[in-house]
Amino acid sequence: MALSIETETWPYRYLRALSGVAAHFSALALTISVGVVARPGSSLFSWHPFLMSMAFSFFMTEALLVFSPESSVLRSFSRKVKVRLHWAAQLSALLLAALGLAIISYNKYLNDKPHFATWHGLLGLLTVVYAACQSLGGVTLLYPKLITRWSLSKRKMYHGTSGLVGYLLGCTSLLLGMCSLWFTAAVTGVFWYLAALCPIVTGLVVMNQVSNAYLYRKRSQ
Repeated sequence: MALSIETETWPYRYLRALSGVAAHFSALALTISVGVVARPGSSLFSWHPFLMSMAFSFFMTEALLVFSPESSVLRSFSRKVKVRLHWAAQLSALLLAALGLAIISYNKYLNDKPHFATWHGLLGLLTVVYAACQSLGGVTLLYPKLITRWSLSKRKMYHGTSGLVGYLLGCTSLLLGMCSLWFTAAVTGVFWYLAALCPIVTGLVVMNQVSNAYLYRKRSQ
């Protein structure tokens, strides 16, 4: 049974706030680390890991954490401002991911390599397509009159829970990318494990946030 805000103990609230800080740090640290390793601009391929980490590790994480009651950097702002920032960050993530996908596809074409021949490639393609569909679904929340079949509260729940699925797909795709020959050749030892820990931390924090916001609340009603 989920704890309500009134019945949460202070250690539990403190732990959730601390985990939020860890998620912000992990999202930024992984993006910077991949940028340092990839050195974007050094080759055409170098833009792919950098753009994908920017999309799924930084922008998408921040787009979701903006609604966290404990770890949002905009806790004092209105819901309307948070929604607008969420949309801006999500759109940035989608555009960067689409560009990263286009670059790796073109790079494989230039080098006469097969497209989407690995689990990382297949899941990455699925994640970008899913993110695009998820963003289209979010339009119905900005303009509720587009769909009247379900109530606004139900659509928010569906959007939040399906968004969690998309985010976890992105985290898994990042993890698979860290298992690639390029990344394992550049990052070894404890640094590889620290890098792999970043999407795991952010994934768990976002999962807890969405679960508390929608799944647990619905179950307790």
